[in-house]
Order: sequence, then C-alpha cells, then structure tokens
Amino acid sequence: MSEEILRQQIQNLKKHNARLKRIAHDSRNKLSAALDGTGLCLWQLDVPSGKLVIFNRRWGSMLGFQPKELSAHFDVWRDHLHPEDKEMVLSAFYNHLEGKAPFYEALHRMQAKNGTITWVLDRGRVTEWSDDGKPLKVTGTHIDMTKEKQYEQQLAKLANHDPLTGLANRHALQAQFDLLKKLGPLSIAFIDLDDFKNVNDTLGHRSGDEVLLQLSQRLHESCPPEVTIGRIGGDEFILLLPWSLEHPEINHIARCCLDAAITPFELGNGAAKVGASIGVNESWVDDTFNNAVIRADESMYLIKRTGKNGIALGARIIIQS
Repeated sequence: MSEEILRQQIQNLKKHNARLKRIAHDSRNKLSAALDGTGLCLWQLDVPSGKLVIFNRRWGSMLGFQPKELSAHFDVWRDHLHPEDKEMVLSAFYNHLEGKAPFYEALHRMQAKNGTITWVLDRGRVTEWSDDGKPLKVTGTHIDMTKEKQYEQQLAKLANHDPLTGLANRHALQAQFDLLKKLGPLSIAFIDLDDFKNVNDTLGHRSGDEVLLQLSQRLHESCPPEVTIGRIGGDEFILLLPWSLEHPEINHIARCCLDAAITPFELGNGAAKVGASIGVNESWVDDTFNNAVIRADESMYLIKRTGKNGIALGARIIIQS
C-alpha cells in the first residue's frame, strides 16, 4: 500500500470519526432536552473510580447548582443524601452491588446547597461486569418526586385536619381517642360557641372565619401539648384530655378555654364578642368516640339551658356567667 493511499485512508477515518462525534453530541443534546422536560435524570456510575456520567443537567439543578459547578462523583452524591435517609439509601445501593437485590431502588430526600429538600426516586442496576464478576458500571434514573410528595402531604393533611383552622378533624380525633383510651384515663371537652351566628350576620362570614382562626390559636395557647384540639364543624370544638374528670388540670384548662372564647376578637372591620358553653365528661371503658362525645355534649347542654357561657364537669356546673 502506497504512502498516499495510507494517508487518504487516515484522512477518511478522521472525517468519519468527526462525523460520529457530531452525531453523538447531537444525540446527547436531544436526549438531554427530552429528559429535562420530564424531570428525569439519566446517570451512569463507573464503580471503580466513583465517577458519575450525567446525561443531562437535571441532577445538578435539583440540588441548586449551576452547570459545571457540581462535580459528578459518587462521593458528592453521597454527601448530599439527607442524613435521615442516607443509611437506607446506601444499604439499598450496596445490596444490589453485592448481588443481594436484583436492582437498586430508593425513594429518598437530597439536600441542596441552600438547605432545601428534594425528594427523588432513584433506580439503577449493574450493566457491566469485570471478567471476575465484579460490578464495573451501574446505569439508572433519578426522578424528581418533590411535587408528588408535597401533594401526598397535602392530601394527608386534608384527611386529618380541618381545612379552615388546621385543627384535627373528626377522623383524626377518633383515631387519637382510640389511642389515648388504651393509655389511661381520658376525658372529652365539648366546646360550643355562644352568639357566634351574630358575628356572621353583622360582620360577615369572613369575619366569622377569622374569629374561628383566632380562637383556634388561643385554644393552642390555653392547652398543654398532651391535649388534642379538634374542630368537628361550624363553631363546635373538641378537646381530648388524658386525665380523669377529677384531675385539677381539667378544671384549669376548661377555665382557660372559656376565657379564650369570651375575650373580644379584634377584626379588620370591628370587634367581635362570643361566648362558650363547655361540657366535659369522662370516657367509659366501653365507650366509642361517638358515645363519649354525646355525653360531653349532654354536659355542655346543661350550660346552654341555664344561660350559656359556662362550664359543666359531668352533671356539675362549676362556672356560669
């Protein structure tokens, strides 16, 4: 083969190689654009070196880094795992590398450089082994699940909390009642506001909502942490008190809650005054939540029938305005 022919073949190979590089670069750009639009990151780990090949920029942006600011390396990824999730994630990853699991998968949190949390779903599997069977490369995906997690948390909150006040709703109260009942004595306080309709009629329903919000905050300030506070609709509130009816804390908390209700509420369009009828009764051994609430409601009506704004413990009125 002449030198000229050899030179020509080398030139052709260089052109072909340059063309393949352009095709690869173009394909990678298209892949990156397509993946970025889905919130998915494609990665490949070189196990011996720890180097991560990231096929699009989504991984760095999840953690709040600019392009090329974050070094794509296993150690960097590991350092950004949320401390509460790190052990679980690394265990799942190494279990796959050691052949204990057919693939690697973990739903976990990562911490950005500014402290914000990103939820991700990580999946991968070994795609290349050495001649002696050791894993060389792991290929996988990294999906941003933050919005899905936030939505899940919102649904959980709606399922257990009153949408206006954020207090426990009937479902959450019932679950907490069943739990507290197993632990010892338990009393139920039923709080019904007096003259609340007048607020809605004179100042408007928005002002009525503001009264409920302010009262909810006051109830939190009036009750110790072990008391569960809930709203079961309208202007009716429930307290779960982990003591017997004779416990002095019951009397004290009931009086504080009454003061919280009768203290005027300063609103944007005026001041609102309401009162409260409070009935407290102790849960019996065979009580359901509904039965216990009914008896507390009956105690509350002792106050309603005799002039409102007061407290009844069982069948005994202890304070009446």
